Amino acid sequence: MRVATWNVNSIRTRVGRVVDWLLREDVDVLGMQEIKCKPEQFPAEEFERAGYDILAHGLDQWNGVAFASRRPMTELGKSFPGQPGFKKGFDGPNPPLEARALGVEVEGVNLWSLYVPNGRGLDDPHMEYKLNWLNALASTSRNWLAHNPDLKLALMGDWNVAPTASDMGDPDFVEGQSTHVSPGERAAFQQFLELGMADTVRGFVPDGYTYWDYKQLKFPRNEGMRIDFILSSAALASWATAARIHREERKGDAPSDHVPVTVDFDLGTEEDLDRPMVF
Repeated sequence: MRVATWNVNSIRTRVGRVVDWLLREDVDVLGMQEIKCKPEQFPAEEFERAGYDILAHGLDQWNGVAFASRRPMTELGKSFPGQPGFKKGFDGPNPPLEARALGVEVEGVNLWSLYVPNGRGLDDPHMEYKLNWLNALASTSRNWLAHNPDLKLALMGDWNVAPTASDMGDPDFVEGQSTHVSPGERAAFQQFLELGMADTVRGFVPDGYTYWDYKQLKFPRNEGMRIDFILSSAALASWATAARIHREERKGDAPSDHVPVTVDFDLGTEEDLDRPMVF
């Protein structure tokens, strides 16, 4: 089963490009972030014509997550247990939840499409929200895995954290002093690895970025970041056979500022055994 994640930065703007890529790369399940639309606005028809079903979770023109799958999928939830909310200027308990998490089960694998808050600035309330969000996700993941150590779980999406120095190539971000590379954010990301989850792509693709800002020729200069990840539980990571960062998708007309990332999992089905691996 080929699983992918992609921050598409507005699905209505890039639907043709995304569907073409799904078919060209033979992707089974795609988790999307920043769809920037409500479910009723999602261009599902183009995916359905290509053989993919859609589950989408969006509340307005911001954020939003979705799945496209050509294999049967069952919704697990539009938020994870304990997910905190946020609204600028909100004063009181229980701020509203944003559309940043969507879970599905596909052939015994639990997949979560995640759009981690940006943080905006080290002293911004959004940074506290970001860290609380990641801590809550780590706590929930710990509970899931404690309850079922054999759980096949993938947490994938735009994490908005560059966890190592080699993951940050944008000179506008200063190690330890900027968002995405601060000690608190990196510690929050490290929690998931300490749970036994694997950065599945890095084992096959040690180097490479997944995001380049549109400004200042960041992509031609390769001043990017590695912030899009597929983290897999031990029970799932052992089935990974290949992975790829699709850097070429940052080229061409109207690309997203992120590129898709894929992992192949050989789950033992006849279809998977017959398909050649991609390196």
